[in-house]
Amino acid sequence: MGADGDRGGRRRPMRVVVYVGCGAVLLAGCASMPDSGDLRDVKASQRPDAPVRVFAMPPRENAQPDEIVQGFLEALTSDEPEFDTARKYLTEEASKNWQPERSTTVLADGPTALAEHSGSREATGDYAYALTGDKVAEVDQQFAYEPAEGRYKETLHLTEQKVSDGGKQWRIDVPPQGVVLGNSDFQRRYVSVNKYYFASNSPTGDRLGTVADPVYVRQQVDPVTQMVKALLNGPTSWLKPVVRSRFPTGTALKKGVKTLTPDDQNRLRVPLNKRAEGVGQTQCAEMAAQIIFTLKDLTPTGIDEVELQRPDGSQLCAIEESDAEIIASHGIGQRVHYEYFIDGEKRLVRIPAATEEQQAEPVPGALGAGDTALRTAAVSRNEESAAGVSLDGRSLYVGSLASGASLGEPVLRSKAKTEDDGLTTPSWDAGGDLWVADRDPKNSRLLLFEEGRGVPLEVRTPGIEGRIDAVRVAADGVRIALIVEEDGKTSLLMGRIERQNGPDGRPVVTIHDPRSVAPQLEEVTAMSWAGDSRLVVVGQEEGGVQQIRYVQVDGSTPVGAPPSALTGVEEIAASEDERLPLVAHSEDGIVRLSSGAQWQKVVKTGTAPVYPG
Repeated sequence: MGADGDRGGRRRPMRVVVYVGCGAVLLAGCASMPDSGDLRDVKASQRPDAPVRVFAMPPRENAQPDEIVQGFLEALTSDEPEFDTARKYLTEEASKNWQPERSTTVLADGPTALAEHSGSREATGDYAYALTGDKVAEVDQQFAYEPAEGRYKETLHLTEQKVSDGGKQWRIDVPPQGVVLGNSDFQRRYVSVNKYYFASNSPTGDRLGTVADPVYVRQQVDPVTQMVKALLNGPTSWLKPVVRSRFPTGTALKKGVKTLTPDDQNRLRVPLNKRAEGVGQTQCAEMAAQIIFTLKDLTPTGIDEVELQRPDGSQLCAIEESDAEIIASHGIGQRVHYEYFIDGEKRLVRIPAATEEQQAEPVPGALGAGDTALRTAAVSRNEESAAGVSLDGRSLYVGSLASGASLGEPVLRSKAKTEDDGLTTPSWDAGGDLWVADRDPKNSRLLLFEEGRGVPLEVRTPGIEGRIDAVRVAADGVRIALIVEEDGKTSLLMGRIERQNGPDGRPVVTIHDPRSVAPQLEEVTAMSWAGDSRLVVVGQEEGGVQQIRYVQVDGSTPVGAPPSALTGVEEIAASEDERLPLVAHSEDGIVRLSSGAQWQKVVKTGTAPVYPG
């Protein structure tokens, strides 16, 4: 919402924009609202990209309904923690009942306000506006983002309120619940940050595995305190069944603590309420580690040390960042040594991951010998084993990456009649289990080999309609990305992996609550994990051309530029370690993209690039 000209000459509400670090103050005008039946958009603000803090201006004396509506909507984009100025546009009773934290509705172009009252507002003393727009997303009370579509329509009602001098002023007595704003304002005002919990299958006392839980908070409104509070409130509903927090239920900041700020030694002290008083040192250290991981990317240098305190100010425990890395396996959990792909001789080969070296060598063991021609492959996260799909797409082999290791018989055979209907590229999870989908039209299914061997488990996939064409399991082992084909269209889904003990002693594995994470793409042809909560995707929008982009696991678009354009991409690979380059199979062969560079050719003949996982 911003200045787009003073249509009609009416005095407009204004807001103060403070440029952080510059000391300059700018008054930005706003578009006037209609006092007839015409449609007018509340435009997204045209602001510079520099960090700013935005403070709205209160209503002027004797402001008319259109100004009150405009001022209120403008105030919703401010950086005031409690939306104090927005409340000044409401009646006293409406302000008490209004809950801006309840939800945030993101619209494509901001809300359009249409005056609905058909009689004489002077005679009736009330007025109503319809707020409409096209939905982009909803952010709920847990700060969880979810893509949305369809029309937004809410009614905003005004009435004349008596004031102390005996006069009357227009105020809103029925506001929309929550906050509503345009997508460009949302992208400028809010930032995506990962909270961190521990995978439920991580044994207590052993090195825990972290799971990223992305949320959106207002980036200029004390984000450190917001994120610690969000962490203490527990995981978002979608992730909750597969993670656990080490904070006891009901743990919160000590009463009266309004803000948390690192000191000049980059140490953060966090006073907690009585619910945390009885925890032992091991549990306390794990609690502190969650805070360190959560704030790692939020502050310019991260947090060097976290001290948790009892309500009386005494220390519960204190750990440094290096201690947190010992407590939990954060991200990939171990160093990635190589990138892998299938060379022109249909062997599995590798090149060092963290160097500019581009000379490929066959992997040790049978999969690098070339005796069995391969179509695709996957390497275990410890880089000690690999799985390969035969050139015809029908056989799955698992072998050791040790010199002299033999291959043996396939662990799985598909009955598909064509290679494109055969087995997908396999994927290894953090526990050493191997996942693969059989695309046989007569018996399509998702399979899991425990520790990469034995009789496979058939994974349950309620809610997934269509055929699974690609499988990538996250490093945390509790989330899975799937490309699913249905009615000639492909989409990218994110599922939650849940395991239970079956009656025969074997686990029952189910993919729950699959949700679309690239709804704007009509076709998705390739994808790979590219961070704790980010994927890189190859696809195209309806009527568009092929593109490479990053997407978040919640369906939002991460801040920053997408990867450089590349022609004819068939496969792509990334690591959860975001420092490592992207690798792709394109019409130029195997190419890779390092940070700050352009795509570089590795070899002309090669396919199926992968990182461990």
